[in-house]
Amino acid sequence: MKIYYDNEVDALYIEFSNEQPEGVVEISEGVNLDITKDWKIVGIEILDSSKKMDIHTIMSYSLEVNKKALNF
Repeated sequence: MKIYYDNEVDALYIEFSNEQPEGVVEISEGVNLDITKDWKIVGIEILDSSKKMDIHTIMSYSLEVNKKALNF
């Protein structure tokens, strides 16, 4: 997963896959899903994103790791 933010246009893009999207589904005003022809979600675009969410929280992250899964 990759996250891109363009502060000039206040748009956030969350990329789940490097597959080429075949279409777009608008799920609410300014929130779009990029999808493949078989409806796999490859990305989410959020326009006017700073008005819809706290940009600082999405640009920071935490990761919880199951130590048993890593054989520790």
